[in-house]
Amino acid sequence: MTQTNNDQLNTSLLKDDFYDAINGGWIENAEIPADHSSTGGFMDLADNIEKILMTDFAKLRDGKMAPENPQMAEFKKFYQMTSNFERRDKAGAAPLKPYLQRIEDLTSYADLNAQLVDWIITGLPLPFDIDVDSDMKNSTIYALFAGGPRLFLPDKTYYEDGNEAAKKLMPLFSEMTESLLRMADYPEADAHQIVEQAKDFDRQIAPHVKSAEESADYSKMYNPKDIDTFGKYTDKLDLVAAVKELVNGEPKQIILPEPAYFEALSSLLTDDNFEKIKSWMLVKTVDGLASYLSEDFRQTGSQYGRALSGRKEARSKEKAAYYLASGIYDQVVGDYYGHKYFGEKAKQDVHDMVVKMVNVYKNRLQNNDWLSASTREKAVLKLDKLGIQVGYPDKIDSLYDKFKVTEPADGGTLLGNIMTFTQIQTKDQFSKWNKPVDRTRWEMSANTVNAYYHPFHNIIVFPAAILQAPFYSLEQSSSQNFGGIGAVIAHEISHAFDNNGSLFDEFGNMNNWWTDEDHEHFKGLAENMVNEFEGIPFSGQKVNGRLTVSENIADAGGLSCALEAAKSEDDVDLEAFFINWGTIWRMKATTEYMQLLLSIDVHAPAKLRANVQVQNLDDFFKTFNVTENDQMYKKPVDRVKIW
Repeated sequence: MTQTNNDQLNTSLLKDDFYDAINGGWIENAEIPADHSSTGGFMDLADNIEKILMTDFAKLRDGKMAPENPQMAEFKKFYQMTSNFERRDKAGAAPLKPYLQRIEDLTSYADLNAQLVDWIITGLPLPFDIDVDSDMKNSTIYALFAGGPRLFLPDKTYYEDGNEAAKKLMPLFSEMTESLLRMADYPEADAHQIVEQAKDFDRQIAPHVKSAEESADYSKMYNPKDIDTFGKYTDKLDLVAAVKELVNGEPKQIILPEPAYFEALSSLLTDDNFEKIKSWMLVKTVDGLASYLSEDFRQTGSQYGRALSGRKEARSKEKAAYYLASGIYDQVVGDYYGHKYFGEKAKQDVHDMVVKMVNVYKNRLQNNDWLSASTREKAVLKLDKLGIQVGYPDKIDSLYDKFKVTEPADGGTLLGNIMTFTQIQTKDQFSKWNKPVDRTRWEMSANTVNAYYHPFHNIIVFPAAILQAPFYSLEQSSSQNFGGIGAVIAHEISHAFDNNGSLFDEFGNMNNWWTDEDHEHFKGLAENMVNEFEGIPFSGQKVNGRLTVSENIADAGGLSCALEAAKSEDDVDLEAFFINWGTIWRMKATTEYMQLLLSIDVHAPAKLRANVQVQNLDDFFKTFNVTENDQMYKKPVDRVKIW
């Protein structure tokens, strides 16, 4: 990706469509790879990292490069297994069949209950999910959570009468899954019946789980229930006994982000539904494990996902093998990438930049004209306690020491190893219950082109992969860097003060640290942001302002804060600042993918992230002389300003 040259910029078009003026020429010529649903922006960086690491790891796999540590040595063995499609093809459905048979052998809820703990540890599907995460009101300790299952369609809104996307997608899902079951030696009639029963149960689930919009509201997530109440949601399974065995303790409560689902659980787990639930679990299993089997399973199993996103082809075998191996050993791969391609010097340089952005944000808070003194003081304290993680972790998570590959010579299969690793991870997760939270633990690998703020831990994380041009480069001006990575950094900081992050204090506890008056004022400002995006036509649909409000607040705060930082530099160039902001959001995507994101993604479309946010900044209009005669103009009274 190259920076747009200011001299070639169509300034008249910029006044009408900022994003198109910067990216229009690129979009016209860009081609979406057949195995992609989008190209540009973040995806360009990911593709470049893919090429680098696939080249390196091919040498590792083939014995032309020595592993640097024991974890990398195990990764090498596993990569050799994911790459051996001849062996995978020869095995066919055989590795899958024991898991399907285990479901088939169930004759009653009592059968399932007798093996419920092992079922959960093995990672077999259930119509509920039990997990361990930091307690939202005591973030220093890991607590128990229980949630609803994922649906076959992307969101519960797809199950509403008349949903046009569902009319196209569900037949594709059915056709794919029936094909997979036939490939696993189910007769055609049986495969059809299993899928129909599974869809019936899935439709019963849909009204009781949260939509993407509902899930985006963290204020409704914390619903602790005492353990006995949890046990009474169904008389078909002993949930309390299972939970106690899983955590090897006596939990007093469990947190339910979706309480309405569990209140409906007894109406779902009925005798009449038992065979439907078995079919639902068979479908979940064959769909979920297809990519770990032979090439024909992998190709068939990707059909629905490709239809959802508009991808024309599945990934090549070589890419699939790389992503499967690097996905399992993500932190090991991230450690390698971070040390080789980022390094300690860049790590420190970007850390210093993050600290600078935190200080800019702190200064803005201290000079805020609508927060009361007490709320402002707590907001500054939250910044003072903010954890900063840059580049890559200081050490590889000890969990990966347990990932020992059973090679084919010892009877190991690819799927068998994956299921073993799943069991190790699940046991490790449950072992954390009631123990101190490790705020230094990374949840994203260093080779991931992304960044995040964790409200439960009050930390911001910037993996090495995103810290490159056009986001960040020593060859770019300070204004370009602030318009790129500076805005991204400040975006993540802003999440501490968006409609969700603002619910949590400096320790990551859900705790109201606002005065009532300040909170009401903030809610009004947040509502302005909802309204600014609500209903904007895009890709044949409309933007959901409530679904995207937290990310839009973070974009607004991040860009505003980065602008202030850029203006503090001696070489300030606001044209370069704004243009690089527009550049980082360049994206060309399939219509199917854009429509999917509009339904489920908490982020607004990339073009609108670029265009709408600059319209909230007075300096944008001054820099490019945008007036009321231009389409990019927005009246001062309509410009949304929060942070």
